Amino acid sequence: MTILVELDGGRFPIERSAFSALLDNSVASTYVDYQRAIECGSIPFAKLEYLAHRGEIPVALFFAPLPLVQAQVDAKTEKLLSGVSKTTFSVNSRERVELRDIELIVKDLIRKQELLKRYDSSLKKNEIIGLLRKSGPSAGADAARLSSALQLSHADVSAARNKGAALEHLISRVEANQILVSRSVQNYMPQRLHHVEFSGMTIKDTKVPYIFLAGGDHGDAQEPTGRTIFTLMLMTVLVARGIFAPVTWDGQSTGSQVGREYDIAGAMLMPTELLNARRPSTLEEMREVADYCKVTPSAVVMRALRLKLIGQRDAGALLAQLRRDYESQPKTTARNPRPENAVRKYNGAEFTRRMLAALDANALSPREFCRSVCLNKLSPDQISDLRKALR
Repeated sequence: MTILVELDGGRFPIERSAFSALLDNSVASTYVDYQRAIECGSIPFAKLEYLAHRGEIPVALFFAPLPLVQAQVDAKTEKLLSGVSKTTFSVNSRERVELRDIELIVKDLIRKQELLKRYDSSLKKNEIIGLLRKSGPSAGADAARLSSALQLSHADVSAARNKGAALEHLISRVEANQILVSRSVQNYMPQRLHHVEFSGMTIKDTKVPYIFLAGGDHGDAQEPTGRTIFTLMLMTVLVARGIFAPVTWDGQSTGSQVGREYDIAGAMLMPTELLNARRPSTLEEMREVADYCKVTPSAVVMRALRLKLIGQRDAGALLAQLRRDYESQPKTTARNPRPENAVRKYNGAEFTRRMLAALDANALSPREFCRSVCLNKLSPDQISDLRKALR
C-alpha cells in the first residue's frame, strides 16, 4: 500500500505505513491534509512539505525504507518519553499502567511543555521539584513545608463552598507555582482512555512539570471530585519528591503498601491535629470530617487508620458500608462539556492563559494557536469563547 506524492506532473510512491508512522507520532496527525491523503491515497508535494514542517520531520524520511523510518520514530519516542518513568507508582494497588495505553497523551503534554517554553521567556526553574526529596522528621513536617511553598492554607480549602470549588482552588495554587494541571476529557485528547485503570501521571520538566488527572471510575467506590482532590495532592507530593511516573492508588484497600507520599498528601488535606481533636469513629463522623476537609469519607477512614485512631477491622467495616452506600446511589450520565471548557480543562488553565498571551503578542497566528494549543478542537472564531472560559 502506498501514498502517491504529486510533483511536476509525476506521481512518486511512498510507503503508506511509513507515511502514517511518521505523522501519527506528530501534531500534524490532526491536520486536514493528512486525513485527506489517507483517504485519497495521494498528496501534493507542497502539502507533504507543509506537514513535514509542522511535524518537525525531515522530508527525505518519507522516502526512506520502513525499517529506517520505524527506527527513527522509536528513537524519537524514547527521547520524548524521557519525562515519564516506565515504572508505575502504586499505592495499595496491583494495577500497572502500560505506557502504550497513554503514550499519545504523554507525548502531547510533553509537546505542550516545549511549546510553552518556546513562547514564554518569563518561566524560571521550578522550585517545587525536589523540595521534599530529602525527608523531614515526619510526614506532617513535610506536608507543612510543601503547603507553605505552595502558599496553600487548609482553612481556605475547608472554607470552599463545595468540593468542586475546593478542587479549583487547589489547582490554582499548584499552577501558581509553575506546575501545569491537565484533566482528562474524552474526545478532546489525542487518545481515548479505554480500559486503563490509573489515577493520573506526573511528567518531568525543570520549569513546567505536568500533572495529568485521569477521570472515570477507579473501582474504589469514591465520589469523583473528592477522589480527584486527593489524587491532585498525592501527585503534587510526587513532583516535590522528584517522582515522575504513571500513578495508581486504591482508596479502599487497608493493606500495608502505603508510602510516605500518601501520608504527606493525607496530612495536607486532613491535618493530624484536626483528626486527633475530632477522633472520628462512626460513619457519620467520617462523613462530617470529609465534608469539612473536602475529601471522600473513605479518605478520612484511611487517614484515621494510619493515625491509629481506629483499628483494621473497624476500618474494613466502614469502607465496606461506604462501598455499599456508593453503589446503591443512582448513576448519573455526565453532560458533554462546551468545547472551550473541555479544551481549557485538558490543557490546564495556566498553560492556556500563557499561550493566549503569546497569541496576543503575535508570537503565533490564531490558526496555529488552534492547531498547536487546541488540537483543532476550536476554530479561530472560538478563541474568544476560550478567553471567557478562563474567567
